[in-house]
Amino acid sequence: MFHFSKIKVSFVAALTIGAMLTSCHSVDEFVPTNSNQSKSAKIQAIALSEGFEVGATSPKTAYDVAPTGSSSGDNVTLQAKSWNLYDGLIGNTTADKKAGTWSARIRNTGKLSMLFNQTTGISTISVKHATYGTDAASTWGLWYSINSGSTWTQSGTNVTTTATLQTRTFTLNITGTVRIEIRKATGGTNRINIDDIVINDNAGTGGGGGGIPGKKFLFDATKYENAGSADWLIDADGTVSVPTYTGGTTIESSAQRIPTPSYTGITASTPETYWKGGMSAWAVELVKRGHFVETLPAGTAITYGNTSNPQDLSNYDVYMLIEPNRLFTAAEKTAIMNFVANGGGLMLVADHTAATTAGTDANGYNPSDRDGDGYDSPRVINDLMFNNGINNNNPFGFTIDYVDIDEQPTTKVYTGTNTNAQKLLNGLAGTASKLAFYGGTSATLNPNTNANVQGLFWRMGGTIGNNAQVMALLSTYGTGRIVFVGDSSPSDDGTGDTNDNLFNGWSGDAPTGYTSHPALHLNAALWLGKAQ
Repeated sequence: MFHFSKIKVSFVAALTIGAMLTSCHSVDEFVPTNSNQSKSAKIQAIALSEGFEVGATSPKTAYDVAPTGSSSGDNVTLQAKSWNLYDGLIGNTTADKKAGTWSARIRNTGKLSMLFNQTTGISTISVKHATYGTDAASTWGLWYSINSGSTWTQSGTNVTTTATLQTRTFTLNITGTVRIEIRKATGGTNRINIDDIVINDNAGTGGGGGGIPGKKFLFDATKYENAGSADWLIDADGTVSVPTYTGGTTIESSAQRIPTPSYTGITASTPETYWKGGMSAWAVELVKRGHFVETLPAGTAITYGNTSNPQDLSNYDVYMLIEPNRLFTAAEKTAIMNFVANGGGLMLVADHTAATTAGTDANGYNPSDRDGDGYDSPRVINDLMFNNGINNNNPFGFTIDYVDIDEQPTTKVYTGTNTNAQKLLNGLAGTASKLAFYGGTSATLNPNTNANVQGLFWRMGGTIGNNAQVMALLSTYGTGRIVFVGDSSPSDDGTGDTNDNLFNGWSGDAPTGYTSHPALHLNAALWLGKAQ
C-alpha cells in the first residue's frame, strides 16, 4: 500500500465471572493446548481484560483515601466498571512494574476488588504481578465470590512476587455469577504491582460459521506494523516511540493484547469503528461470525510449544502477519514454521518494494521500509520462507517479487475446480471477483517445490494460471495453510490512527464494487482457521 499508516491497540476491560465451582487451582503460567482440535473444542472467550491503562491521569494517587483505614473512599471506575482499590493506587513511575504505561500498586494488606459481577462464568484468570521497585518479596492471593461479595473463597494458594513481571494463571471452571478480589497477604509495607487481569468466561463454545466452534486469530504487532504511517492492527489505545525510515523516531499508536471495548459488546449491527485500527473491520467481522481475535503486542515472544508463554502460537488457529517490517529471529522463524506444519493457518500480507530498500529504483519502484532497518515486508516474508532453518527450499511454493504495482482492479481471477481456491473466492463470506492494489507487490509461484500452491488473482497484464504476476494465492505446508495477498490496501478500513492518511479499501473501494475485498479476506481467514 503506497500511503502509510499507523497502529493502535488496547487492553480490554469487562470482568465477568460465575458460580457453581467445579475445580479451582493455579499454575505459574498458562499452559497452551497443542492441537487445533483441542483449541476449538471449547473456546475460553475473554470476557474482561483490565490493564489499568487510565490515560494521562491516575484516578487514584493515594493509598488511603478518607475515611482513613476504611475502603469506603477507595472506589475507582475503570473502563466503565467499578472497582475498590483499598490501600492501593494506580501508578506509572519507573519503579512500577507494568506491561503498558500503568499498573495497580498495593501495600500492607491492601485489596483490589470487583464491585460488579461477571455473569457468564470464569474458566481461567491470568494476573501479571511483581514487586514494586526494589521492595522485598510479598505474597498475594486470588479470591472469588459467587454471591456478590457476601462470602469469599480463595483460589489455590498464595503467590510470591519477584522483581520480574510474571503471569500467574488460575483455573476456576465456574459457571454463573461471580466476582474476584486480589488480596495482599504478607510483606507488610513492601509493595506489589498487579497488571493485566484477564478473565476467560465459561459460557460454552464459540459460534463459527456452519456450526463450527469459534476459531482464535492472533494479529501480530511485534514487527513495527505501526511504523511510519502504517496502522495494521485491530485496535490501539497506547503510544510508543518507533524508528522511521528517515532516521529518528515518531510517536505511534501502540498495540496491546485485547481490543477494547470488549468483544462481548459486538452485535450484527456493530460498525467497525467499535475498535480503532486499520484492520479493525476484519477483526470485528470475524467476531460477528463467532470467532475470537487478539493482538500479539510489541515485545511479546513468538513461540510454539512454550507452555510458559500465554500467547504461544499453539493457543491460536491463525497467525495474521500484516506487513511485518522487521526480520524474525531464528527462533521465531522456527516457531512459525512448526506452527504451520502442525496445522496452523498463516495469513501473509505484503506491500510494494523496489530492487533495494535504499530508494526509488530504475523502474520507479519505491520500497516500503518504514522503520529504516533495510527490510520491508516482502523481504521479511521472503526471509521467513527461504532462511528459516527448517525448510529453506521454498516450502510454501512462492516467492514475493520486488516490485511496486497498481491494479485498480484486476478481474483476472481463478475459475478452475480447485476446492480450496473456490472456498476463498466463493465461500461463506461471499464472492471475490475483483482485487485492487494501490501500491503493492506480486508473487511468482514455484509448484515444483510445493505442488499445492494455487494462484487466485493475476495482474491484468498477466495470464490466469501462469506462475508469474500473482496478486493473491493460497498454499499448504504440512497440515497447515497459507494465504498471501500482495497489498494491505484491500484490508485497510480507513479508520485507524487519526494522524495517518488511511484509505478504505475494505468496503469503500468503488472499482471492486465494495464487497469483493471483504469476501476475499474473510473467506481467507475462515479457510486458514479450517472454519470452511
